[in-house]
Amino acid sequence: MTSGKRLTLTELELEIMKVIWDLDECTVRQVYEALLERKRIAYTTVMTVMNILEEKGHLRKRKEGRAFLYVPAHPQEEVISTMVENFVSKVFDGAARPLVLSLLQDRSLSKRDREEIARILEETR
Repeated sequence: MTSGKRLTLTELELEIMKVIWDLDECTVRQVYEALLERKRIAYTTVMTVMNILEEKGHLRKRKEGRAFLYVPAHPQEEVISTMVENFVSKVFDGAARPLVLSLLQDRSLSKRDREEIARILEETR
């Protein structure tokens, strides 16, 4: 199993992985074009980061014709969960309570979000 530190992604790596998770299987060109809709980025940057993600064990690739097809090596939920655990460990010394309280006090939470949180809390009792 990959360590938690290796599952943590940089901002650009995460942005690229989100595209790949959405596409499930893709080429560098497809990721580049999806990112280009949102931001200015060089094709070579996308290719380099995807190669780094493969080296780190986040992606697997296989040759398909003249191009490589990339697939995620880990489910999105697993990676995000690990990143949240690492964040809680670094910022809150491993205590989830301050994070949860901070999120609950955030006024940008919708009524629906608050109701869902209340339901989940009730189910875990």
